[in-house]
Amino acid sequence: MVVMITGASRGIGFETALYFARLDNTEIFALSRNQAGLGQLASECAGLNKSSQVHPLVYDLDLFAENPDSLLKRLPVTVSHIDILINNAGVLINKPFLETDLDEIQRLFYTNCFAPALLIRHLMPFLGGKTVSHVVNISSMGGFQNSMKFPGLAYYSASKAALACLTECLSEELKDSKVVFNCLALGAVQTEMLEEAFPGYKAPLKASEMAEFIGHFARTAHKQMRGKIIPVSLTNP
Repeated sequence: MVVMITGASRGIGFETALYFARLDNTEIFALSRNQAGLGQLASECAGLNKSSQVHPLVYDLDLFAENPDSLLKRLPVTVSHIDILINNAGVLINKPFLETDLDEIQRLFYTNCFAPALLIRHLMPFLGGKTVSHVVNISSMGGFQNSMKFPGLAYYSASKAALACLTECLSEELKDSKVVFNCLALGAVQTEMLEEAFPGYKAPLKASEMAEFIGHFARTAHKQMRGKIIPVSLTNP
């Protein structure tokens, strides 16, 4: 099984990579711009399962639009199919709507929606085909329709809502490609990103607990559902 995870240097992405590293015969491509975080991930994954391997890829998805080959050429020639793609990388800026400048808005929408869309687009030669691939987009309860909303997170929530809608659209448009698209709208998990949005708030779930859910979902849910946006939350936020 070949898995690619973006935003793998900390939090949920880090723990999800650890989840897959424990499985038999799994090859994990872990993407992040944070070299130190990926180094720590590789260190913790070493020895978990001798039949599996983690490939840390230090890469800034901000560069992907201009030069997608800079990432694709780093995949080994032995990789012809990606079984699971988890678009986990995200950015959060907690700032009032009227005070958020254009550069910040563009950064939120690029990282949280445009980059996953571009990654899917350029990875299509590796997705689907003879066997099914499962693309899991990680959204937020902030972008889930009719959920509780919070001041300062308007653009963040809107960008995550866009990713959720993209999931539904791709599921229909690419339904004959053997690529299954689903989206998880995550609630509160104890991560650095949550601390940035809600200082002092203690979430009911640890990153490792949510990662276990995401990992199992990515491995199995494509057999039961497609094009779905699933809320995964114990509390608000």
